[in-house]
Amino acid sequence: MIDLSNKVFGLVSLGCDKNRVDAEKLLSLIAARGYKITNDASEANVLIVNTCAFLNESRKEAIETVLDYSAYKNENLEKLVVTGCLPQKYVDEAFPDLIEADVFLGTDDYDKFFEALEKSYESGRVNFVGKGENNYIAGRLLTTPSHYAYLKIADGCNNHCTYCLIPKIRGAYKSYPMEKLLSEAEALGEVSELILVAQDITRYGVDLYDKKNLKTFLQNVTILVNINSVRLMYCYPDMIDDELIEEIRDNPKIVKYLDIPLQHSENSVLKLMNRPQGREQYLALIRKLRKAIPDIALRSTFIAGFPTETEEQFEGLKNFLKQAELDNCGFFAYSREPDTAAFKLKGQIPYGVKKHRVKELYKVQEKISRDKLSKRVGATLKVLCDGIDYDKNCFVGRAYFQAPEIDGKVYFNAHSAVQGEYVDVLIESCDSYDLYGRTEDYTI
Repeated sequence: MIDLSNKVFGLVSLGCDKNRVDAEKLLSLIAARGYKITNDASEANVLIVNTCAFLNESRKEAIETVLDYSAYKNENLEKLVVTGCLPQKYVDEAFPDLIEADVFLGTDDYDKFFEALEKSYESGRVNFVGKGENNYIAGRLLTTPSHYAYLKIADGCNNHCTYCLIPKIRGAYKSYPMEKLLSEAEALGEVSELILVAQDITRYGVDLYDKKNLKTFLQNVTILVNINSVRLMYCYPDMIDDELIEEIRDNPKIVKYLDIPLQHSENSVLKLMNRPQGREQYLALIRKLRKAIPDIALRSTFIAGFPTETEEQFEGLKNFLKQAELDNCGFFAYSREPDTAAFKLKGQIPYGVKKHRVKELYKVQEKISRDKLSKRVGATLKVLCDGIDYDKNCFVGRAYFQAPEIDGKVYFNAHSAVQGEYVDVLIESCDSYDLYGRTEDYTI
C-alpha cells in the first residue's frame, strides 16, 4: 500500500465549464483525504491534466499541455495523470504514444483515481479507462471565484449533430438525480450566481423521469436560501417550451438570459447538421422569448464553413444575425472531425475560407453588439462585482446579460466594491463588447 499522504497534488483543467465541474469533483476527493493541493505546478508531486477532445485543436492542446508539464519531472513531479475526454475516446492511441503520462482515466473513472495512482507507484504506467463505476460525486472544490459556481445537471447527449463527437465521448444523455443536485448546490455555500450547464440542460429529466423536468428543478433550486440567482446555459431551441419560458419570466431568481446554440440559420445546412429546426422557427422562438420577457438577453454560437456551405448560404447567415440581433455570439470555423458523420460529406470548405467567414461574422455581430451596448450608456445597471482588474486599475463585474468568461464585462470606478455583491453602476461609455462606468458617488 503506497502512502500518498505526503504527496502534493495539482490539477490543470482544459476545455469547457462542464469539464471544470468534473475537475472540481476530483479535487474534492483529494481534499476529502486531507491531502495538500497546490496551484503551483512546480510544487506538485502528482499533477493531473483534465483534458478536452471535442476538436482537433483541443486534442492538440491537451497533448502539448501534457508534454509541457512533463518537464517538471526533472523537479518535484513524480506522476503525471491524464483524465477526461482525451483518454476516454483516444486511449488506444494515447496510452502507447504519450509515454510522458503515468496514469490514464476516462470521464467515468474518477472514483478509481487513488487505486490507479497507487498501482502506478507500484508498477509503472497504468490505463484505467473504463474501469470506473461512474459513481456520482457530490463533493466540489471550487476553482471559480467563490461567488459563482457551475452546476452540471446532466452528462452525454442524444442529439447526434453530424459535426459533434460528444455522444461518442460522453455517451447517451444522462440526467443526475434531482435530490443529489440540490444537495450539491446547497453544499456550495453562499453563491451569488449558480450557472446550470450540460450538453443540453433543456432535456433534463427525460431519461430519469420520462419527461422534461427542468422547470421543476428550477423551482426547487431557487428555493435554496444560499443560491441568489441562477443562469441557464446550453438550451436547445426545439426544447424551449411555454412552461420553461413562463418559469424564466416569473421566477425572480432566474437571470433573464438564455444561451441557445443555433449553429446556423440556413435550412439546408441545418438539415445536414441534423438539427431539427430551421431559420423561421429560430426567428419565431426569438420573437416569442422577447415578447414574453422583453428584457431577456440571448446568446448563441454558430459554425462557419460547414461542408457545402455556399456564399449565398453564408450571406443568409449574416442576414440572420442582423434580423435576430442577439446580445452575444460565438463563432467557430467548422472542424472536420474523424468518426463524425460530417467528416464524410462532400463539399468540404478550404481552411482559409472558413477562417475568413468567421471574421466576417464577428464583424457583423460587433456592430450589433456595439449598437445594443450604446443604448445602455447613461443608464444605471445592477452589476455583480467579480473583483479588481489590476491592468485597468478599476473594479470589474457583469450585468445580467453577461455570463462569465464568454461575454463582455463592466469596468467601473468606485470608492469600494465587494466581490460577489451587487453594485449600481452608471454607464458612461462602451465599445463593442464591454461597458465602462462608475458608481454615482464616485469622485476622483
